[in-house]
Amino acid sequence: MQPGSSPSAVPQHAAPSAGPRLLVPFLNLGHALTHLCMLIFPTAVLALGPAWGLSYDQLVPASLGALIAYGAGSLPAGWLGDHWSRRAMMALFFLGTGAGAVLAGFARDAWQIGAAMAVMGLFAAIYHPVGLSLLVADPARLGRTLGLNGVFGNLGIAGAAMVTGLLAEAFGWRWAFFAPGMLSILAGLAFLALVPPQPKPGARRATKAEAAASSAPVAGGGARGFPLYLAIALLIFIVCDSLVFNATTIALPKVAEHHLAGLFRNAAAIGTIVSIVFAVAALAQLWIGHLIDRVALPRIFLPLAGAQIAALLLAGLAEGPLFIAPALATMFIVFGLIPISDAVIARNVGDAWRSRAYAVSYVVAFGVGPAAVPLIAALYDAQRGFPLLFPVLAAIAGGTLLAALALAATQRRAIEV
Repeated sequence: MQPGSSPSAVPQHAAPSAGPRLLVPFLNLGHALTHLCMLIFPTAVLALGPAWGLSYDQLVPASLGALIAYGAGSLPAGWLGDHWSRRAMMALFFLGTGAGAVLAGFARDAWQIGAAMAVMGLFAAIYHPVGLSLLVADPARLGRTLGLNGVFGNLGIAGAAMVTGLLAEAFGWRWAFFAPGMLSILAGLAFLALVPPQPKPGARRATKAEAAASSAPVAGGGARGFPLYLAIALLIFIVCDSLVFNATTIALPKVAEHHLAGLFRNAAAIGTIVSIVFAVAALAQLWIGHLIDRVALPRIFLPLAGAQIAALLLAGLAEGPLFIAPALATMFIVFGLIPISDAVIARNVGDAWRSRAYAVSYVVAFGVGPAAVPLIAALYDAQRGFPLLFPVLAAIAGGTLLAALALAATQRRAIEV
């Protein structure tokens, strides 16, 4: 059954209309565009710095406004999605994100590009609370749906580095913003034309699959409530994982440039290498999505959390081309952790409140995420690159491991009871 549809809306013998069938593909495209647009700047800055005569640590703070807006906009977006129209909010996401990217392409200085990217980030903030609420309406296929959607998001991350590098090299850095922006605007117009309005949140009856999913215990917690221990563990996980995710995805193009300077010397080549790393790592969410449908969440979470610390430490020790292997392992794990928090919320929060629950989750994630920007700038050394970045991130990832241990412990106590 398609997200947002009623079990009695279409007779069993009738084929579903094209509109509901197109909803999930548009949501997957939206996830890709969200991360692609939000990560144009980290690669574009490699070309933008020489063009404007500014250093990396002078330019990278221009992305701070976009990250703050990306987090601050999640809560009102989730509220509007629950109270107004998720379809209308998704249309605003496509159109507004695209318009902000196009405006960034017209910027003449760091302040202008920062302001334009803040507009882009504000509209991009709509996707996760609203898009995910539409996406997870069928809990029977929760893991597979989240996994596939996560792959699209990660391909957006991967595509950002490669597409930005290639466009900047061929047509100038401005087209690195123009092209994705125009694609997002066209997608918004197509979404309005092809996807019909969805049922009001909370208005549809629960299916048998949803009832079963809502009564299944998650990570040792209660079924219908949201236990305090679960909220605290999830909060710790979100805070630590957001810092690691933002720091690695933003800094990786510059880190790769430092390690591969002897082999590649232009933004297109570096962007392509980073994109390959992200594209391979994107497959993690297919695997994790498959496991979510079959294995208790703590049994997935705990090994990944421990492996993340080891991968980050190895990435900090590696030099030159040897850096690629631990970088790939790090990003594989970072991306693989993403569906876990989404699955916990999907299995514990009802449809009528789900946008707001995701909004709170992403307000925390995106509120903490901007701290990665000054962290990157502070740990950057013009001669040595980022000698301390990965050890610091490994220490932060220790919080994720503690959250995983807490969830595993509570599950064991629930089984004993």
